[in-house]
Amino acid sequence: MYTSLGHLLIVSVLFSQSLVNALDNGLARKPPMAWMSWQRFRCITDCQIYPNECISEKLFSRHADLLVSEGYAAAGYEYIIIDDCWLEKERDNKTKKLVANKERFPSGLNALADHIHDKGLKFGLYQDFGTNTCAGYPGVINHMALDAQTFADWDVDYVKLDGCYANLTDMVDGYPEFGRLLNATGRPMVYSCSWPAYQEDEGQMPDYESLKKHCNLWRNWNDIDDSLESVMQIMDYFSKNQDRIQPHAGPGHWNDPDMLILGNYGLSYDQSKLQMAIWAIMAAPLIMSNDLAHVRPEIKEILQNREVIAVDQDELGIQGRRIILRNNIEVWRRPITPKTNAGEYSYALAFVSRRTDGSPYAIKFTLQELGLHNDGGYDVRDLYARTNNKLGVFRASSQFATRVIPNGVTFYKFTAL
Repeated sequence: MYTSLGHLLIVSVLFSQSLVNALDNGLARKPPMAWMSWQRFRCITDCQIYPNECISEKLFSRHADLLVSEGYAAAGYEYIIIDDCWLEKERDNKTKKLVANKERFPSGLNALADHIHDKGLKFGLYQDFGTNTCAGYPGVINHMALDAQTFADWDVDYVKLDGCYANLTDMVDGYPEFGRLLNATGRPMVYSCSWPAYQEDEGQMPDYESLKKHCNLWRNWNDIDDSLESVMQIMDYFSKNQDRIQPHAGPGHWNDPDMLILGNYGLSYDQSKLQMAIWAIMAAPLIMSNDLAHVRPEIKEILQNREVIAVDQDELGIQGRRIILRNNIEVWRRPITPKTNAGEYSYALAFVSRRTDGSPYAIKFTLQELGLHNDGGYDVRDLYARTNNKLGVFRASSQFATRVIPNGVTFYKFTAL
């Protein structure tokens, strides 16, 4: 069919505008896997007293090295993300550009980015939509185009934009605008948004259609702290609100329940397995925040469990749900691959105990109760068992029994046959 050059130009311009008006960056087709500084290292800036913990180029260079040498990169973790407190307190007087702290980042961010990239990893950076970051450093307001281009010039691959010191009414348009500005630089950068967490805190309903259009992932609710209580509170928020939250997760746009705290101080071995399992069920970004040099071997084994990571990274990208609460035992279920020729899903199922009695609690469910109806049955594997992890084939009419310790989890893959 004949088409005039002028018509082609018009179509090209309209298509280009449609790309600019939405994120559409082709990134984060699976939940990002990363290491981030905030939960473990917060805003420690005194490098004289805390030389191995202060927010500095040495900290991030060291963790890039450890991510590779300790096997995390091989397991899928690929981003090293600087959180708050990396900046000077003021922008450059002449250029108005952001300036990395000169004492703690003397080589500059390009040199750090080069080191991270040379390791085969990607570089993430924190900023804030408001006048200041949460720790009081300069935010992006009134400098959004400049800062987006600065990030591109620094070879940033991932941007986390927080929401302190900002008006809620400005976020609805401001966050999408910053995403468009990131796109306009021509450098692919994963875009992590925070505005839903601030809206929820004020009782406002986030616009998830806009979030999916403009952000690769978004924080839904409160920051995680280093405790089982915090993990459970986040689980409760996601389960109670799952009907309005869960449908919006998928390839390129993910709900983010916040960082993995495994390897720090607040979780036991079994509680660490619990967080990892539920984050995998929720198709959550797996963003560790710990000191990789001091993660115990048994916790490292959980963080690098390839079968659990495969659940989190499942190509269908369907976020799981809590489907049963019985006798203070929660059942969380996520549809995953492979699917049968008849279209039946396989599933990952986590059984979480909220009980505090002293002995493991035994409980049975029919597969029908668990929503597993495949006539061919399911081959079941225990994803945390080191030996004898193959439990056999269970039919749709079968019962499935498990035994869960207090504040613990059992985690299984039901592969449809």
